[in-house]
Amino acid sequence: MTGSELSFERRSARWKRGLQRVLGPWGVFFEGFLKHPVMVGSIIPSSRFTIAKMLAPVDWNECRLFVEYGPGVGTFCRPVLERLRRDATLIVIDTNPLYIDYLRRTIGDSRFIPVLGSAADVEEIIRAHGFDHADYVLSGLPFSTLPEGVGPAIAAATHRVLRPGGAFLVYQFNAKARDFMARHFTRIDQGYEPLNILPCRLFWGWKEADETAAEA
Repeated sequence: MTGSELSFERRSARWKRGLQRVLGPWGVFFEGFLKHPVMVGSIIPSSRFTIAKMLAPVDWNECRLFVEYGPGVGTFCRPVLERLRRDATLIVIDTNPLYIDYLRRTIGDSRFIPVLGSAADVEEIIRAHGFDHADYVLSGLPFSTLPEGVGPAIAAATHRVLRPGGAFLVYQFNAKARDFMARHFTRIDQGYEPLNILPCRLFWGWKEADETAAEA
């Protein structure tokens, strides 16, 4: 690397750090979107209205493991941790090291485990942390724009990893995510949150006991 290239890299790094200080988590979120737009569902984090409505059906007393795909800068992480039992765990999975590094630096809760990896590997990831199933899985991943085959693989792995009575919680800007869920979940509740940029569709796919038997 030449001296001019090294100088540019240093200026660029200083600019990024300055942007993050000024914009806080929004700056980190925006940078992550620019680097991996296909893997980030929105340029703006979800609204508090979307968060509240999405998490409303969760039975927190019965939740020992909550998993989130694509946590970004922790828009859902903090509200989940506020509701989570003291002896429960939140595992978040993201392919973007920028987000995982940010979460490791900013969330010090002992119940919180950020993992750099793919949601399609959720079964292996939770087993590596001592769990054999999840109670709830939350996802804002843009299923319709994921690389071919990734969306179906994530939906299938999620269904397998959930306990009977657990749910796959999905928020999207269009209804295509339901098609991925419907291949595995017979009961899918739906909602809509207009107070979000953009207005958001909400889905809760519940794993029934007979679906567990069908997997065996």
